[in-house]
Amino acid sequence: MPAEPAPAGTGGHVLILGGTTEARRLAEALARDPSCRVTTSLAGRVASPVLPPGDTRIGGFGGIAGLAAWIVAHDVTRVVDATHPFAERMSFHAAEAEALTGVPLVALRRPGWTPEPGDDWTFVDSLDGAADRLPGLGSRAFLTTGRMGLHAFARLTDTWFLVRSVDPPEAPVPPHLEVLLARGPFTLADERELIARHHIDVLVTKDSGGSATAPKLTAAREAGIPVLVVRRPAVPEGVAEVESVAAVLGWLRQQV
Repeated sequence: MPAEPAPAGTGGHVLILGGTTEARRLAEALARDPSCRVTTSLAGRVASPVLPPGDTRIGGFGGIAGLAAWIVAHDVTRVVDATHPFAERMSFHAAEAEALTGVPLVALRRPGWTPEPGDDWTFVDSLDGAADRLPGLGSRAFLTTGRMGLHAFARLTDTWFLVRSVDPPEAPVPPHLEVLLARGPFTLADERELIARHHIDVLVTKDSGGSATAPKLTAAREAGIPVLVVRRPAVPEGVAEVESVAAVLGWLRQQV
């Protein structure tokens, strides 16, 4: 994907709550603006993250009060919530910190996925809901909801799971589990081969959106297997929301 054009006159200190491809692309763009200081905050859940340009900090802030204090202490002028669409707690903390500090906040959320002709998708509202629904859809599941949520499926003793993650998962996990350690993006050929080799008959995923992990959906459609999709949580009420890095850059210039 081509780099975003260098912004002009963004100014100030921008805090990016990161962890997504879009967060990195935004940091790369802002790092080319000499009038702007950019800091990206990463949760620290990946052992060896790919660090973006600019300043970085790793680990939590200590809750809402800690985030607000950090914003004030480091003269942050704008905050961009570019966390994963399912990082609900961090998004809530960012919204509350905006209320405490008055520092403007925008949420960057790439568009979600939509089913295409030939897709067999079932939507649920939570990982627990996915675990409830899964036994009726298949017995060999490709589980791509992230290693942090495997506890929701630990009670399923009759389902075999294939889990792909950057780092090994921690207990509790399902009893019949094979872990594939890998970092995306993954090609359509990769996903076709994986589904065929492991005799996958159901795909479980979150509505993360974006192109990096979308090929698995195409592979599932081609294989004629159902997909169980966990809906993403809404952005906190009152928080501005945009769908692209270019839109964030426009918002940042408006806030100067």
